[in-house]
Amino acid sequence: MEYLEVEEARERPGLRLVLTAGGPGPWSEAAKGIFAVKGLAYLPVRQAAGDANPALQEWTGQSSAPVAIWNDEPPCTTSRAILWLAERLAPTPALIPGDAGLRALCLGLCDEIHGENGLGWCRRLVLFEPVMKALGDAAATGPMGFMAWKYGYSPEAVARAERRIVEILESLSTRLGEQHRAGRRHLVGDGLTAVDLYWAAFAAMLAPLPPEQCPMPEGLRDLYTVRDGPVAAALAPELLAHRDFIYREYLALPLDF
Repeated sequence: MEYLEVEEARERPGLRLVLTAGGPGPWSEAAKGIFAVKGLAYLPVRQAAGDANPALQEWTGQSSAPVAIWNDEPPCTTSRAILWLAERLAPTPALIPGDAGLRALCLGLCDEIHGENGLGWCRRLVLFEPVMKALGDAAATGPMGFMAWKYGYSPEAVARAERRIVEILESLSTRLGEQHRAGRRHLVGDGLTAVDLYWAAFAAMLAPLPPEQCPMPEGLRDLYTVRDGPVAAALAPELLAHRDFIYREYLALPLDF
């Protein structure tokens, strides 16, 4: 993917999407998936994971990705805000159900995946642990140490995070089973919603797609892959089959980042 730098993107009109470059950052991949399903064209803008990204900080008031900016409107710096922007710019196909009950269920499950203390947040805490241990005292002054501090890393937080991951995976598996028994293929309602796209993207933090579909750095692939323990046990084959279904039916492969 060819990225604009922040300084150039600030001068452009239209829809710009700040993305983590160089790997399948799940928050970024989910935003890309939402815009792809909506048919929304955008200018991709580079964000470097773990860096200070001062130009991005100046533009958007924070240094993370993804961020969506539509013309001169305030930047959308959260996954929820990006989703609502996409719904406004391209109302069809709708990724948030019109029915109030299904909408609450959909958005609640989305938060369980992308939100604070959700699947991605907790998995990130777990991924910090081997890196922090390997770096030792040097971690305190480096970018990894800053990221770990920013997201609340501690050995105690990791233990809590692992329990949350299991809980969320079990909840998604139960939900998917209920849908299948009702003759439905998606996690909420009768068709594709945002939660299906979030699950497909965030599954990469547990079981990345194969190299021919997701050509990520091998070190990152090894770090992301869950091989044993309670989290691996909770990652039901049906959940990964659902990820594959969503990519096959709605998203483009191989991933490009």
